[in-house]
Amino acid sequence: MADLITVEDPDDPRLHDYTGLTDVELRRKREPAEGLFIAEGEKVIRRAKETGYEMRSMLLSAKWVDVMRDVIDELPAPVYAVSPELAEQVTGYHVHRGALASMQRKPLPTAADLLQTARRVVIMESVNDHTNIGAIFRSAAALGMDAVLLSPDCADPLYRRSVKVSMGAVFSVPYARLDTWPKGLESVREAGFTLLALTPDEKARPLDEAAPHTMDRVALMLGAEGDGLSTQALVAADEWVRIPMSHGVDSLNVGAAAAVAFYAVATGRPQS
Repeated sequence: MADLITVEDPDDPRLHDYTGLTDVELRRKREPAEGLFIAEGEKVIRRAKETGYEMRSMLLSAKWVDVMRDVIDELPAPVYAVSPELAEQVTGYHVHRGALASMQRKPLPTAADLLQTARRVVIMESVNDHTNIGAIFRSAAALGMDAVLLSPDCADPLYRRSVKVSMGAVFSVPYARLDTWPKGLESVREAGFTLLALTPDEKARPLDEAAPHTMDRVALMLGAEGDGLSTQALVAADEWVRIPMSHGVDSLNVGAAAAVAFYAVATGRPQS
């Protein structure tokens, strides 16, 4: 059973994992280096625990102690009970969901490990918006994608905002980083995957015509919001595919486009 510890000093060193959560640059460096990530909200904390992540500690406002009692009773880790005001002082923002947990990261699998068993893979290039990362992982989990591969410069899927937006789906879809870019794409092709680059370019083939759901192994490549896939990535692809647009709209947000494309890849034809 976890110890329930009331903390009243925002500078208490036991709260170190939770300090400065709004400082994106600091957290990007600190969390991977220290082997931790932050789960926010009851559902996300429970999902992290259910998928085997070890909890380092929890930070709860008083009203959440009873809600999380079953989790607390199973934990060997400390649980810090704080006022909402102190939580805001420590983290740098108002913790609306009232519950935070510091979780221990797991070692990432290699891309080669994931490619052995996957058939439907997402590949992201330079996606650095944490909201988009979370949305893409949530759609990938919901629509049956098997794994996610990230270019070396993609944002961290376990950053707090990504985890929150994904509603914990980042814990359900295995992911790995490609060591080199775009050279790493060759290893995906060698594993038997057809590389499909999603782009609004008119030269691209409509997704329903490409019929990716009929292909044996498919890797769908997504680029960053605005810039899209780089020229090098497009050249490395086996085929360019696009989502047909109406009413003069030239493209979708990458998160929305990903959901449409995942349906086409994993389930069947999208609606025109």
